Amino acid sequence: MKKLLALILVVLSVLSLAACGNKAEEDVSSTPTENQQLEEEKNEAQNEENEDAQPEAEQENEKEEDKNTSSQVKPQTKPETKPETKPESKPETKPETKPETKPEAAPAPESKPEAKPESSKTVGSALLADFKAKASSGNALSIAEGLLSNSVIAFSGAAMSVEPGFLNGFDSEITGFKEGAVFSPMIGTIPFVGYVFTLDNGADTSAFISTLKSSANLRWNICTEAEEMVTGSVGNKVFFVMCPKSFEE
Repeated sequence: MKKLLALILVVLSVLSLAACGNKAEEDVSSTPTENQQLEEEKNEAQNEENEDAQPEAEQENEKEEDKNTSSQVKPQTKPETKPETKPESKPETKPETKPETKPEAAPAPESKPEAKPESSKTVGSALLADFKAKASSGNALSIAEGLLSNSVIAFSGAAMSVEPGFLNGFDSEITGFKEGAVFSPMIGTIPFVGYVFTLDNGADTSAFISTLKSSANLRWNICTEAEEMVTGSVGNKVFFVMCPKSFEE
């Protein structure tokens, strides 16, 4: 629009110049002012055109600058930083406090049975042990007399020599020994009878003991009965006894 107005002004100025050409000659003093006005109007029109063109050029320059800057400097895209995911903190589980259990008292070590003293043995086993201790110290009679002095004997007794044949406590004859002695209580109602035999050298002691056992009778005493039969030997000497296990009663 401004350009059109400028052109119209130019045309009008030309027409005015043509119309006023004659007057210029007549009035010399007035021509310089008109020319000055025309020039001023031209300059204004040109200035207006330049002003109109300048913003457009500036806009184009700005657009070009924007393109250049956009092409040169790309916006730096920061790498997406993932939000730090903190590990889920598990709730602290307090250890279960178990009730204090008192340590169980260790079982007392098994007490071994105390060895019974000599007096706690049965009468027969005590006399056998005594016989083995005395077997090498004398003949059958002296050994029998020594056994009567043992502490397990709870009666008054006596010892005497015996010959092969029927002996007290046996149902059949006892032979095969060289020397023999019996020791027994003075009262016949006590179920006790003991023997010490001396065999010939080289005789079979085990066979002789078997004969004694097979011929013995625990109820040889009509009123009472012996509780045990004990036998043993040392060398050619043989021990035999039928008696109660104890004399405590």
